Amino acid sequence: MTRIGYKLMSEEHGPSQLVTNAIRAEELGFDFVGISDHYSPWITEQGHSPFAWSVLGAIAHATERVGLMTGVTCPFRRYHPAIVAQAAATVAVLSKGRFTLGLGSGELLNEHVIGESWPRVAVRHEYLAEAIDIIRQLFEGGEQSYSGRYLELANAELFDLPKKPPLIVVAAGGKEAAALAAEKADGLVAVEASEELVSSYRDAGGKGPLYAECGVCWAPSAKKALDTLHRYHRWAVLGWSVLSELPRPKSFEEASEAVEPKRLEETPHGPDPASYLRAIDEFVDAGFDHVLLSQAGPDQEGFFEFFERELGPELESRKRPEPAGARAR
Repeated sequence: MTRIGYKLMSEEHGPSQLVTNAIRAEELGFDFVGISDHYSPWITEQGHSPFAWSVLGAIAHATERVGLMTGVTCPFRRYHPAIVAQAAATVAVLSKGRFTLGLGSGELLNEHVIGESWPRVAVRHEYLAEAIDIIRQLFEGGEQSYSGRYLELANAELFDLPKKPPLIVVAAGGKEAAALAAEKADGLVAVEASEELVSSYRDAGGKGPLYAECGVCWAPSAKKALDTLHRYHRWAVLGWSVLSELPRPKSFEEASEAVEPKRLEETPHGPDPASYLRAIDEFVDAGFDHVLLSQAGPDQEGFFEFFERELGPELESRKRPEPAGARAR
């Protein structure tokens, strides 16, 4: 069965509003919520970037059923993996096992703040692999040490562990990252409905859940929705080779200055649920069993009402079997 999630865009909402949005998502029947873990917004216009782990703790306490996940955290540079493991274990305890740890190789936008160099992508994948090894060791309990090519852990122990370690899922945009997710993680996260990516993950031995993030923008009219997308999400069309390498919101503003609204027309938007359903179907047909809807802009309540009134009932009426080989959370 395909699970539908709601994205908590920490770049566009303050901490209290994010908690309120998560509560609302649970009330409306979303299966899970995922939060972005940023130090800065993509562009200044978005206006926010609270500490995701504090927000997750508040959400864990304020909700009862909905799954929680990071979407996604870079477990090196800004954080040491020991700190990510401690944070993840704490949220898993607070949420009584509802937490999934989403990890990725990061963006310079968030990681440059500590003043260290930014490795090329192949090296970042090596960092990520070592970080996952450290996190898994710590989830085993007891005192742990680790000595890798890039990362060290010295006599560390987590004293508050959940009964069962949270699943680890890894963001991937290409074959190499998909293979890493298959080898080191319990599942994969993507932003494109790519059958090739799913095949790369499965061919490398990956058997876990497949998460996809799908940008959307509800508004009373298609024009208003497209204007909102352009105002808040024009950076999203720049491509991952750009998104992971620019250091400041101002850099993204300059890089996206020439982006015209029509570049965003393929993103599901406006009041008609048909485009949203088509986009979700594309992810499901590609093999994804978790689809995370990310509403652009400030009007989250408008999106929630649209989901409650139209999109949610449509999805409920046409639930589909889980893709072969998928393992749901």
